[in-house]
Amino acid sequence: MRAVVQRVLSASVSVDGEVVGSIDGPGLVVLLGVTHDDGPPEVAWMARKIWELRIMREERSASELAAPILAVSQFTLYGNARKGRRPTWNAAAPGPVSEPVYEAVCAELERLGATVARGRFGADMQVSLVNDGPVTLVLESA
Repeated sequence: MRAVVQRVLSASVSVDGEVVGSIDGPGLVVLLGVTHDDGPPEVAWMARKIWELRIMREERSASELAAPILAVSQFTLYGNARKGRRPTWNAAAPGPVSEPVYEAVCAELERLGATVARGRFGADMQVSLVNDGPVTLVLESA
């Protein structure tokens, strides 16, 4: 499992011009990619890492601030463009595998205490955000 985590002041995700998820920050935007063998251990690790990571201002975590999270499924995080000009997506799990894992990460974040807004899985989404400083991290489960 791979996630790009960005600290924001606000963010929203739209599908066909309709806002389907939004947060007013400070908070986090999480772009989450799932690979073929991700399961409950990776779900638990990723949710806990996102929630407790000290990347908010003054080295605080989202959990300390009760900061909201906007979670967006992002299979392209597993794109491979090492050869040629056309990326391959072989490492990304297909929708029937990745959607339940994405939902499980969101549910685990909520179980930990987070308020989680979601994108729409599999949709062509437009994500808008206002960065809170240049703070972006890539997280990858073992």
